[in-house]
Amino acid sequence: MRTGGCQCGAVRYESGGEPLALYACHCLECRKQSASAFGLSLAVPRADFRVTKGEPRFWTRPTDSGRRLRCAFCPDCGSRLWHEPDGPSETLTVKAGSLDDPVDLTDAIHIWTARKLPGVIIPDRAEHWPEEPD
Repeated sequence: MRTGGCQCGAVRYESGGEPLALYACHCLECRKQSASAFGLSLAVPRADFRVTKGEPRFWTRPTDSGRRLRCAFCPDCGSRLWHEPDGPSETLTVKAGSLDDPVDLTDAIHIWTARKLPGVIIPDRAEHWPEEPD
């Protein structure tokens, strides 16, 4: 069981089961949202995810691939918690920085590498995509 929550503790969640993938996304939106070189998202089964405390708020934005994404955040501190497609989906992506225990970046899949910042080095053995894979 993985647990996590926002910076102030008002919203908490848990996710069971095995994660499907860890993404390091280099798109402009993830860089802005994380205020860093890339965003980290852990794909998990929606059926194994639940909010255990508080009520997140959502806003929806377009993605670089043309899809729409619902973004969950804490209404008190503003911390981004997870993203989910706008519409039916069997998965969602937990913002890895909101997890209580850190993730291992060894097998992270790097996406939108065509937009990575100069100087960011992607490991040779890492799976990577110039844009978003299907």
